[in-house]
Amino acid sequence: MLKLFRATAILEGISYLALFGVTMPLKYWAEIPEPNKLVGYAHGFLFIAFIALTLIVGFTHKWSFKKVFIFGIASLLPFATFYVEEKYLRPEDNA
Repeated sequence: MLKLFRATAILEGISYLALFGVTMPLKYWAEIPEPNKLVGYAHGFLFIAFIALTLIVGFTHKWSFKKVFIFGIASLLPFATFYVEEKYLRPEDNA
């Protein structure tokens, strides 16, 4: 389950950056809205999966409320899912 969560964290971060760094400029500056819609759907799915997996993994691994909260906030900030994956998930995966 932890490997799935790590992969979801990375994919959610990539989709977030693609949405705001690539497809939003295409939509508003180049008036090409189609990529934004597709990446938006993917990001929405990955965001929900990341939050759900945060709760599931947090419960099964008996994480503190603070750690679950940090993951929740990380889902809202660019690059933060990469940070929490590196700081919190890799050490647990190796343990």
